Amino acid sequence: MKLRNSCLVCALLLSAGTARADSPFSGNLALTSDYLFRGLSQTWGEPALQGGADYNSGRFHIGAWTSNVSRNSYPGGGIELDVFTDAALWQREDWNVRAGLYAYVYSGANLDHASPALPSRSLDTVEANVSLQWKHWTLKYSRALSDYFGADVEQGYAHDTRGTHYLQLDGDVPLSPRWSIHLHAGRTHYASKLLVSLSDGAINPDYADYSLAASYALAAHWSLIASLSHASNSAFYSRVVSFTNASAQKDLGGTRAVLSISTAF
Repeated sequence: MKLRNSCLVCALLLSAGTARADSPFSGNLALTSDYLFRGLSQTWGEPALQGGADYNSGRFHIGAWTSNVSRNSYPGGGIELDVFTDAALWQREDWNVRAGLYAYVYSGANLDHASPALPSRSLDTVEANVSLQWKHWTLKYSRALSDYFGADVEQGYAHDTRGTHYLQLDGDVPLSPRWSIHLHAGRTHYASKLLVSLSDGAINPDYADYSLAASYALAAHWSLIASLSHASNSAFYSRVVSFTNASAQKDLGGTRAVLSISTAF
């Protein structure tokens, strides 16, 4: 990230207001050394500025969140905007069952901006999800209602990837007033495979991802988070080719360490 962007991030973070515990509205800002989504880097190992806003009444939740992403993965676009909503289907003591929709929007991004250009295909993705929460643990299932981030015949898949699903288990374990541990395990199953194998023979994009993170409360509403993440299937993700430069490759999975600072308001 350029120096001027880093200065802007600091200014935004320092200007964040104090959270109101009695309000259903909340916001967040974060500066992170890498943006990992389901174990894969969305910024090609570069830093990201991220922020969002939510309304949560307990039974109903709606919000939006945004981050910069790499044009190597999202040709023609450099920003991700997520819009999401979910509602409680059943609540009892420490148990909570919710269902919702989640949309990932990449303004301007399209495969026809790739070099060389591919047939037009949006990278926007919509998922439906259902989750089961118990105390500090959440089991969540998400299923794509559209092609999964543009994966279709234009990218060499046998057919469209509607129905691609992700199963995850997350736990937040408070250790003290300042320290918390965050555990995550997930698995992505694609609805299609490549027609022609990659150079090392890989045709199946399915993979698992795991992470362990520790967060430390620096001050009221400020946290420092260090995490270690691993994504499997190195045969498929260790040499991902850029959409904008066919000679550029990047390992987007594997084992990665990420450091971030965040604030809530």
